[in-house]
Amino acid sequence: MMCRRCIVTGRVQGVFYRASTRNLAKELGVSGYARNLPDGSVEVLACGDQNEVEVLCAWLWQGPQQAEVTQVECVSVTECVPQEFEAR
Repeated sequence: MMCRRCIVTGRVQGVFYRASTRNLAKELGVSGYARNLPDGSVEVLACGDQNEVEVLCAWLWQGPQQAEVTQVECVSVTECVPQEFEAR
């Protein structure tokens, strides 16, 4: 089990970024959340098996079709692992 917290910047709010991240996370069996931050970025917490978390973190660079991602910064964290993935 691993957890990574990522900050995604670019045009990532108002383009279904959180919902798309939630959908992929659920497909992968990854728990956590995606939430908008006041500065226009999105914070993603991804917890699960290493391979699935890495797949999700790599996808963050792409995002949904209308997103324009300019940067993704991920760090490993020790967190209380959520039961499921939610868009906040």
